[in-house]
Amino acid sequence: MPDAPARPAAAGTPAPPRSNAVVAVLALAGIVVSLMQTLVIPIVPELPKLLDAPASDTAWAVTATLLAAAVATPVVGRLGDMVGKRRMLLTSIVLLISGSVVCALADSLIPMITGRALQGLSAAVVPLGISILRDTVSAEKLAGSTAVMSASLGVGGALGLPTAAFIADNWDWHILFWTSAALGVVAFVLVLLVVPESENRVGGRFDLVGSLGLSAGLVSLLLAVSKGGDWGWTSATTLGLGGAAVLILLAWGRWELRAKQPLVDLRTTAKRQVLFTNLASIALGFSMFAMSLVLPQLLQLPEQTGYGLGRSMLTVGLVLAPQGLVMMVMSAVSAGITKAKGPKVTLMIGSLIVATGYGLNIVLMSEVWHLVLVSCVIGAGVGFTYGALPALIMGAVDPSQTGSANSLNTLMRSLGTSFASAVAGVILAQMTTEYGGFALPAENGFKVVMAIGAGAALAAFLLAGFIPKRGAAVMAAAAPEEAQEATPVKA
Repeated sequence: MPDAPARPAAAGTPAPPRSNAVVAVLALAGIVVSLMQTLVIPIVPELPKLLDAPASDTAWAVTATLLAAAVATPVVGRLGDMVGKRRMLLTSIVLLISGSVVCALADSLIPMITGRALQGLSAAVVPLGISILRDTVSAEKLAGSTAVMSASLGVGGALGLPTAAFIADNWDWHILFWTSAALGVVAFVLVLLVVPESENRVGGRFDLVGSLGLSAGLVSLLLAVSKGGDWGWTSATTLGLGGAAVLILLAWGRWELRAKQPLVDLRTTAKRQVLFTNLASIALGFSMFAMSLVLPQLLQLPEQTGYGLGRSMLTVGLVLAPQGLVMMVMSAVSAGITKAKGPKVTLMIGSLIVATGYGLNIVLMSEVWHLVLVSCVIGAGVGFTYGALPALIMGAVDPSQTGSANSLNTLMRSLGTSFASAVAGVILAQMTTEYGGFALPAENGFKVVMAIGAGAALAAFLLAGFIPKRGAAVMAAAAPEEAQEATPVKA
């Protein structure tokens, strides 16, 4: 099919029917990639036996995905702006398929880590999809389309856990990855057939030095954060990596400010609307991970502890699954609020809903239905915030920077998640109770983590308040035919 997209409808007029298919296919691709993130969770405790390796080594099957995703997201986003977003989207899906096949064939540690790293390199699919929507969907449908695309992350994660648990309980674990590969092939074919290539490219020379510098800085930072609990927070390795991350990122920032075609335009990133949206994204990423850590443990801990519910991993997945459906439904509601009041208001409402969900969890945690309710309330808030964040970013950057700007925002959420993992890990390791000769996280430890999650959501609410009202109400270059002349919104 030709690379150039059909000319979309002007703002305020109905979009052509084809745009609905584009949104559906891109959302499916987002769901497939988010499935990859939860696919391995049911078998993590079994990996040492399955791969004949120590638990400290098999943990890299998760860490490798985190590091690869952090490195790939900003780089692939920038390449999308330069050489074509659809092209890089297809490349990302190929990496997902390749990684899934490698894991499906793996019976030892190194192939497993390699495959998981390849899967992590596909993480830019959602920000690329959102950027494609900006170029191909009419202004009237853009808010709803980006909300649906953003919600695909939560939907895939929520539905993936019970599915993965069911497969792992009933069949060979390799089928998990064959399933991921098959879904990746379906997504690839549909994107190839349905999604057009954007004509909005900047070309030029890729900032190789900038990409290497950012990658080195992020890897050092995330290794220190994600492995500090294992290595010791005051160990020479952890402190050395943390110090190296600071120095490398400072040097990288200086390079980016001087580069003619930087990987990340730091001057645009420093604009008030972009800056506070990204800061709110870090807070939300921190907040949302707390639920993913607390609820599964509460469900699985023995009932004899007095607060655990003694349920299986499959039950955990089924309890969390409705959250994804709520996110999808709320994405439509959030789009309506964004159209009427602007994405700033939507983001603030969503942050308050997330904080409310954590507040409920502090007092409602003794029954399964309590946790279903809590996950649905938090999911509703996430549905609001995930739709608002890309709208705020796209309302402040030039169309030529959409891919890199959305990818950077996704990276900010991931950094928040990594910080939350470290903080929650320290809290739960310090606040423990004895059971059967083992130290388990105490009930008050979970409550402290939930309180911090609520606090992070409230921090996102406060940060969103600094987003300029005028800029937050504008979706810059929403109609693709206006994109060539669009300029960033003044903060």
